[in-house]
Amino acid sequence: MLKGIPAILSPELLKVLCEMGHSDRLIISDGNFPAESMGKNGTVIRCDGHGVPELLDAILKVFPLDTYIQKPVNLMEVMPGDTVETPIWETYKEIVSRYDTRGEKAVGCVERFAFYEEAKTAYAIIATGETALYANIMLQKGVVTG
Repeated sequence: MLKGIPAILSPELLKVLCEMGHSDRLIISDGNFPAESMGKNGTVIRCDGHGVPELLDAILKVFPLDTYIQKPVNLMEVMPGDTVETPIWETYKEIVSRYDTRGEKAVGCVERFAFYEEAKTAYAIIATGETALYANIMLQKGVVTG
């Protein structure tokens, strides 16, 4: 055990977060996301049994977001014609606002298939048991100063 580190962050996940460099991307995926096929060229970390919001909150306690781009946090856009509601996005924006002074302005959306292409080049994908639809989120790592 370590002091100040959220217990939900496993040693494997902490190692990956630490290895990541500036501009590397991390996907926290919902339970429907094809994590293994998208992450075959990177690292896939299983966090089944956990939801995206609790992992996002814990990760942002130790993970700097990129300040050199406008939207270091991106969500998977709802497909045109799909009537699904995405209330989890508001939860994500609240969490991001706790850790980034840009607040919800740091959060954008990426078209579904473009999100998949970005995921294929992500440093790591965290596969969760999240049941909300369109609950995938991509974080771009920044730098730690001082």
